[in-house]
Amino acid sequence: MNNKNTICLWYNNDALEAATFYANTFPDSKVGNVHHAPGDYPAGKQGEVLTVEFTVLGIPCVGLNGGQMFKHSEAFSFQVSTDDQEETDRLWNAIVNNGGQASACGWCKDKWGLSWQISPRVLVDAVTSKDPAIAKRAFEAMMKMTKIDIATIEDAVAGR
Repeated sequence: MNNKNTICLWYNNDALEAATFYANTFPDSKVGNVHHAPGDYPAGKQGEVLTVEFTVLGIPCVGLNGGQMFKHSEAFSFQVSTDDQEETDRLWNAIVNNGGQASACGWCKDKWGLSWQISPRVLVDAVTSKDPAIAKRAFEAMMKMTKIDIATIEDAVAGR
């Protein structure tokens, strides 16, 4: 990779599986070079996949098969802006239905423990509204949700 900044994501031994899932799920995503270990290392053997270069929504990443030493946490997440309910549902369901886990307020985790915020643009616009009443209503509606329902957010914005 020749990028100035690349996100390195630690996996047990399934970086290629994760990268392939992301490439098949998100637009502007792909798997790049796969590098094999030149020698044995604490989490693997010579010849096994060590790193995988990939992009997620145009963001350069490298997956490192480093073993079980470190786990993903909510302290890092990808925030994905969606344009409509269909896109929101497709991405959310792809993550959750592939061994992932639903969480609150548009957050979910994939089967590798990486956190995702599937955030419709209408939600972000509403909770950052310059009108404090709109922002509060949208925020309160969001706090009751797992996957974001755009119609409910639009009703909150309208005061219904």
